[in-house]
Amino acid sequence: MTGERQEPRLPSTAPAVPLLRGNEQETSKRALREVMAQFATGITVLTARGERAHGMTANAFTSVSLDPPMVLCCVARTARMHDAILDARNFGVSVLSTEQEGVARYFASRDRPAGLAQFDRVDWFPGRHTGVPLMTGSLAWLECDLSEVYEGGDHSIFLGTVLSASRGAGQALLFLHGGFHHHHSTSPARSA
Repeated sequence: MTGERQEPRLPSTAPAVPLLRGNEQETSKRALREVMAQFATGITVLTARGERAHGMTANAFTSVSLDPPMVLCCVARTARMHDAILDARNFGVSVLSTEQEGVARYFASRDRPAGLAQFDRVDWFPGRHTGVPLMTGSLAWLECDLSEVYEGGDHSIFLGTVLSASRGAGQALLFLHGGFHHHHSTSPARSA
C-alpha cells in the first residue's frame, strides 16, 4: 500500500427503479417516492396558531444550524399548513414517540375538524413563547419564529429560528417503506 486513498467500490448492478425515464414527469415522481421510501425519517406534528390554526403530520423536517439555532420544514403549497405558517409567522414541532402513532394518523387525516377544534381530540399544551399547540407525550418540542421562506418546487421551505427546545422521553416513531415503524433501541449508536 502506497498511502494512496482507495476509492470506495461501487455496486456493479444498475438501480432497480431508474429515477428518470425520458421526460415522463409522472414516472420520475413515482420513482422518487419509491427511492425516498427507503430513507427512514422521524415523524413530527407541525402546528401553527392564529386565524388559520392547524396541525399536520410531517417528516420533511431537519436541523439547519446550531448558531443561531435553526430548523426547516417543507410543506406543500396546496396544504392548509402552508398558509397557517405564513399567517402565524411561527410554528411548533412535536417529535413523535412510538406511543403516538394515533396522533400521527390523526393529523395526517383530512377528516378532522378545521381550526383550533382539531386540537380538542388530542392532549397538548401551549408553547411558552408562541402559544403554539405542542403534543403531550412527545420525544421533543420546538417553537420557532419563521425566518425565511424559500420556493422548493411544489413545496415551500420554511426556515425557523428556534425560540425553545425541550426533550421528553421514549422511543422514536419512524416512517419507512410508506408506513410507520417503532424504533426500539437500548443505547445510541456510536460513530467510528
